[in-house]
Amino acid sequence: MPGKIIELEDVQLSLGDGAARVEVLKGISLTVEPGEAVGLVGPSGSGKSTLLMVMAGLERPDRGRVVLDGAELTGLGEDELARVRGRRIGIVFQSFHLVPTMTALENVALPLELAGRDGAFARAKAELETVGLGARLHHYPAQLSGGEQQRVAIARALAPDPAIVVADEPTGNLDETTGRGVADLLFGLKRERGTTLVLVTHDPSLAARCDRTVRLRAGRIAEPVPAAEI
Repeated sequence: MPGKIIELEDVQLSLGDGAARVEVLKGISLTVEPGEAVGLVGPSGSGKSTLLMVMAGLERPDRGRVVLDGAELTGLGEDELARVRGRRIGIVFQSFHLVPTMTALENVALPLELAGRDGAFARAKAELETVGLGARLHHYPAQLSGGEQQRVAIARALAPDPAIVVADEPTGNLDETTGRGVADLLFGLKRERGTTLVLVTHDPSLAARCDRTVRLRAGRIAEPVPAAEI
């Protein structure tokens, strides 16, 4: 389907083993347009985060197709899958996932170095300055506030200049004021760069900033809804 940057077709996924195995995604079909901001909403356990991880190539579905910026993920080996993620997608987690023994600068440079990009540290420095952390380059995560750590995580996600950013509850571990600042930053950078954004959130005010909201219930898409109706 031309013009779609993310395509999911009949995606099914179960997690766990034996009697504990649970069907988490039950035939999800969804497309996302380039530059679109999509919010995934729904009750806890509805499959939102799992769906996001499938989109990012971090979970493999049992059945169905996943196409990310023209690259079909089905059947790719782990090395090629990692290369696709490194080129096409940035990921922001609720709990930041920074390397505690690395400075902010080293954390942001890491994906660039792994991808063999030239000037990794210069690019990392520029990204940290963009998110307002130019004075915190050499601080370790434990020396940063939660909001600052999430800004580092956003800089790390955007440093490789991905076409797509996915974010799992990006303000979930932050107080209201700090969370609003992080959301302003995330959506501002998305607009400036034309990046596609898909995020999971329980926060109606954050979902309302998206172009479109998709509600999940028990592993299925209930229906796409305007964010204002959440």
